[in-house]
Amino acid sequence: MKSYIVIGLGRFGTEMAVKLYDCGEEVLAVDTNETLIDKIADRVTRAVAADARDIDVLRRLGAEIFDVAVVAVGSDLAASALITMNLKTLGVPFIMCKAHDDTYREILEKLGADRVIIPEREMADKLSLGLTSTGVMEYIELSDEFGIVEMAPPAAWYGKSIRQLELRNRYGLNVIALRQGDNLGIAPNIDEPITDQHTLVMLGSYDVINKVKKL
Repeated sequence: MKSYIVIGLGRFGTEMAVKLYDCGEEVLAVDTNETLIDKIADRVTRAVAADARDIDVLRRLGAEIFDVAVVAVGSDLAASALITMNLKTLGVPFIMCKAHDDTYREILEKLGADRVIIPEREMADKLSLGLTSTGVMEYIELSDEFGIVEMAPPAAWYGKSIRQLELRNRYGLNVIALRQGDNLGIAPNIDEPITDQHTLVMLGSYDVINKVKKL
């Protein structure tokens, strides 16, 4: 079990805190709004109304003992930046921040955030895999960024082998299986030409998979 401190209880922060707790993790939820704290109190390990912009407050909460800090106040760059710097100073091992846009992302990364996400964009990338009709049959989410996708190969790949396509080097994609009819080949022959009868099972980022679909 890991321990998480989630700071900021907007929609994203609340969903994150509740889902982590439902997965059996220890979760401390923090927000300045007491109403939000009351609403989430029985859905996480502990909920506290406090101002995480004050490093002494974070010390009293024991922020440094948590494995992961989630800074979910993405619409307020000044607050996100100050909280991130406080957490970094306290030595929190991993800091994930929500950002409003790429400018926010760049600033928070420079301040020491280990991962910065723009939830709306990442959700759009994942949803588009299921909503568009070209190629993708099924996908399994592994993280906010990566998944396993089963898809028909682009026509541009017909007649070429996995080795010739250099999928790992060019796209960062790993073909973990090759399906033809009812036959599923795990660790496929990388020299076998791909045809329109094949289905590829690939591991990669949602962003890259969306780009490949357009080939």
